Amino acid sequence: MSQERDAMICRSCGNEERASEGYPCDNCGTFVCQLCTMRGITLCAKCAGEAAGLGQPSPGMPAAKPEAPPPSWLED
Repeated sequence: MSQERDAMICRSCGNEERASEGYPCDNCGTFVCQLCTMRGITLCAKCAGEAAGLGQPSPGMPAAKPEAPPPSWLED
């Protein structure tokens, strides 16, 4: 009997975690583990590096949150 493995490599920290205990990268959809997500990291290392303008992966770097536009009721 073959044993199935339900494990994926986190594309942010590199840890191997159960696939059901993670979330997709906000940008490209690759696997980001639950621990990284709880730390506020929602992008994989590649997307986080690109978002920071580095053009290279930056493991463990929190995702930059874009500023929300002001509510429409504040506009004249």
